[in-house]
Amino acid sequence: MTSTQKPFEIPTEMRDFAEKGVQNARTAFGTFLGTARKLAETVQTSTHTSQTGMGTAVARGFDYTEQHASATFDLAEKLVRTTDVKQALELQGEYMRNQMSALQSQAKEFATLSDSIKADLNKAQAKS
Repeated sequence: MTSTQKPFEIPTEMRDFAEKGVQNARTAFGTFLGTARKLAETVQTSTHTSQTGMGTAVARGFDYTEQHASATFDLAEKLVRTTDVKQALELQGEYMRNQMSALQSQAKEFATLSDSIKADLNKAQAKS
């Protein structure tokens, strides 16, 4: 006696609903991040930090947040369209590899920015 199992299928209506949910979440997060970025730029301008290493670090932090969110939303959109667990796991593995690589390069850049900020602070203290 052989058993044939049908692959798990998500009904089209549910898949469509999930895709719209991911799109709506992406849009909402983009709006939130845009507003936060504008607020940070306003604060930086009023405190004259936009031309310093700190200003660069803040800007890069927003860029990286946007990149990670975009990659996460891309993964969610792909997962909604998967037809089996194996495909979902492969997508998750690819996502994790890409994110780890991105985090490594971002950590290196933040280390360099940190050194720049320290130098800026030391210069400011020397002038005082």
